[in-house]
Amino acid sequence: MSAIYLVTDASLCDQAGHTLEFVVEAALQAGVRWIQLREKEETTRNFVRKAQQIQQLTQAYGAKLIINDRIDVALAIDADGVHVGQSDMPYALARRLVGPDKIVGLSVTNLAEWEEAEAWDVDYFGAGPIFHTDTKRDITPPMGLEGLRHMRQHSQHPIFAIGGIHEHNLDALMQTGIAGVAVVSAICSATDPATAARRLLHLTQHVQSS
Repeated sequence: MSAIYLVTDASLCDQAGHTLEFVVEAALQAGVRWIQLREKEETTRNFVRKAQQIQQLTQAYGAKLIINDRIDVALAIDADGVHVGQSDMPYALARRLVGPDKIVGLSVTNLAEWEEAEAWDVDYFGAGPIFHTDTKRDITPPMGLEGLRHMRQHSQHPIFAIGGIHEHNLDALMQTGIAGVAVVSAICSATDPATAARRLLHLTQHVQSS
């Protein structure tokens, strides 16, 4: 699986002049194999419809489709998994609902949250924000590279960093040994999403092979 994890933002795609489906397929063509569909403002009906459209793309490329927060939507379309945050459904209940064979990712915004969740059977952590980001409002203070490095050195789970990530800080992030990085605006806001995704993937592969 790729070290780049795309978290979607339909409004950013629209601002860049692209549809969500166009951006997702461009990322998939570039080699991204993790797609998290995040639609906080959509109705359930529209979310399900959009998820089915994106699922056709992820299945065609052999990628994983993770649904943010909405376990009902994930179950309705039989998605590969769900991602829950600290204010979403509790992890244990989410796991019980989707079952042991589905992917469940968990956001951790500080070391205390990570320490509490470390013993759980999560499939990966989404750690951050690592740096300041304008993508999400009302977020906690940035964790920074030191916090991320500590987590990686003591965690038994794969970690994807998120928050303020772009090609200029990717090298330092990947050198901590994390599984990858989750990006939003770096691809969704790009004039050419495929080129942006390809560039990010190239940079992660360069660090992993060095």
